[in-house]
Amino acid sequence: MSVQVRPLGDKDFFPWLGLFEGYSEFNKSDLTDEKALRVWSWIIDKNHDLDGAVAVDDDGTFVGFTLYRAFPRTLSGDVGLFIDDLFVTKEFREPVSQSLLDFARDYAKAHNYRKLQWVSTSDDKATQKLYDKVGSRTSWVTYEAEV
Repeated sequence: MSVQVRPLGDKDFFPWLGLFEGYSEFNKSDLTDEKALRVWSWIIDKNHDLDGAVAVDDDGTFVGFTLYRAFPRTLSGDVGLFIDDLFVTKEFREPVSQSLLDFARDYAKAHNYRKLQWVSTSDDKATQKLYDKVGSRTSWVTYEAEV
């Protein structure tokens, strides 16, 4: 099987939605129509920071996606690309995840972004094994607070 990774487009909503549902289930997050439509509107809005790409197999089936956005790196005085989401159907996880990460890296290079960053859940050892091959763990600890 070969996979093509390309930017998400206006007509990709329904195939992307199937993957986004799988991603939400994997992360034990309730997905509503409102949330899905809001995220999709961000992706296709050229004035919004969020952008994305999809991995498509030989049959035209969507097998993975990634969502990313630029972010300022104040201590470096430059811009990086942050991968907010990356999801691949179970049977194609490692090779397609690698292709999506490569696409994001190429996107960052094309936009002169200096760093590619992403996070992983602490208990997802299989995904971390791949991430350890393509990147370096940082010493930063992530916090969050409700507002």
